[in-house]
Amino acid sequence: MKAVVFEKFGESPKLMQVNDPAPHPDGVVIKVKATGVCRSDWHAWMGHDPDIVLPHVPGHEFAGIVEATGKNVRGFKVGDRVTSPFISACGRCSDCASGNQQVCSNQTQPGFTHWGSFAEFVAIDHADANLIALPEEMAYSTAASLGCRFATSFHAVVDQGAVSAGQWVAVHGCGGVGLSAIMIAAALGARVIAIDLSDEALKLADKFGAAATINANQVEDVVEAILELTKGGAHVSLDALGHPVTAVNSVKSLRRLGRHIQVGLLLADQSTPPIPMDKVVANELMILGSHGMQAHRYDAMLNMILSGTLAPEKLLGRSISLEESISALTSMDQTSSPGVTVVTQF
Repeated sequence: MKAVVFEKFGESPKLMQVNDPAPHPDGVVIKVKATGVCRSDWHAWMGHDPDIVLPHVPGHEFAGIVEATGKNVRGFKVGDRVTSPFISACGRCSDCASGNQQVCSNQTQPGFTHWGSFAEFVAIDHADANLIALPEEMAYSTAASLGCRFATSFHAVVDQGAVSAGQWVAVHGCGGVGLSAIMIAAALGARVIAIDLSDEALKLADKFGAAATINANQVEDVVEAILELTKGGAHVSLDALGHPVTAVNSVKSLRRLGRHIQVGLLLADQSTPPIPMDKVVANELMILGSHGMQAHRYDAMLNMILSGTLAPEKLLGRSISLEESISALTSMDQTSSPGVTVVTQF
């Protein structure tokens, strides 16, 4: 199969011919029809994830068709249209038994623990616990955008943030995660403030339901701007970027009893931001992480999509080839494209 492979961290990947994957007894191989280019893939390429063994194929948000099944798979067959969360849970541990497959202690992750979806085929473990059947009317490119950014944002806003109508929600960073969070929070009736450095990204945030936007380059103090807009602070604030500045701003912009949701990854030398714990204690703030979403929660998200309440297809940006994904991946820290970039040509 064709695949994007990097053999050294930080050095340009190559488009290569490699062996096709084979399914584990309880897994499947999926023919990839679309895969997103995500900042987490950039972190993988940079060597920020200790699980990665070189050479490596990145990619973790995808949709496609079941190509082969292991002998123990019961719920899916060759030819099924499917997607999957980027976390493949084992389905057997205590975390999975409690319904929290997103923190499964035995999880695998395509594009991290094993080769991912920047390829013609990708293998997924524990298929019966992790695959989601796609509605016939949903395009593969839309489905691919769900697996990481949109589903993660849904879990962050709905499950972790418990956002409700009328609340103020601040979203720091308007990339794929942030724009998804804005759309979801607005659909729930929240008043959303979008914060970013890019006017183009903020225009998209406004289009997707933001009640107010703040360009962090054009205000003296982001936190004060949010406190003034909300008359006391956000009920829920999300760091959708993953940076010490946005993480700290998110916590500081909360009102008393507010909830900070850390969605963006903070890795390597950015992993320990100076969180103002005095404010956390005095105001009884909650600090919550958000990491993916369980397969069994997809029904709630898909129901909102099929009813027209959510429209993740509007978040799609560029559609590129597998070869073009190399430059899209390696330039992620230098340039940004509005919306979600998806590989659809293999």
